[in-house]
Amino acid sequence: MNPTITAFESSPDRGRGLARDMRVRWALEEVGQAYEVRLVSFAAMKQPAHLALHPFGQIPTYEEGELALFESGAIVFHLAQTRPGLLPGEANARARAITWMFAALNTVEPPLVEFSMAKVFECNKPWYEQRQPMLEERVRKTLGLLSSRLGEADWLDGAFSAGDLMMVGVLFRAKPTGILDDYPNLAAYVARAEARPAFRQAFAAQLAVFENSRAAG
Repeated sequence: MNPTITAFESSPDRGRGLARDMRVRWALEEVGQAYEVRLVSFAAMKQPAHLALHPFGQIPTYEEGELALFESGAIVFHLAQTRPGLLPGEANARARAITWMFAALNTVEPPLVEFSMAKVFECNKPWYEQRQPMLEERVRKTLGLLSSRLGEADWLDGAFSAGDLMMVGVLFRAKPTGILDDYPNLAAYVARAEARPAFRQAFAAQLAVFENSRAAG
């Protein structure tokens, strides 16, 4: 039986790869695991059936037999641990790849989310003009440090791993802001990931959901 993930029935990101089911789709494609998708509405996400899978009423979730998971990072970690292709076999390299997964979610993503969400939800607030430069400075500091660490390497630590998958998934949030263009090596890093067949397949699948929902509307 193939695992089943949940995704937005009508994605607010308009199929641009920002919704977090993208990371799980990409991981599934990288490890060659077929999967099913159950689309959920915003109303359904707050109902008991979905809250039993995701206590915070979000997506994605992951079901495989008796196992039910939530949080994209945890799901990708599970896939990386149970299927070959996303974590190195050597113990130290494996630990470093996992460290980069945590760094993507805990260090790089929070300032990016706060910066991008402020542009959407706070742009009409009286404090927006004063607060935005501070948020942008935090993003630039984080991206600058990541850029220095990546240098001219293709990937964060040797071969492509789940650490790169999660980091690129996070950096995707910087693309609409234009900030990523100020760090050419990070922009090239994201472009290399986008060129991977697994990424393209996952992106196309997520985009198709949005296009189908728009056509149906």
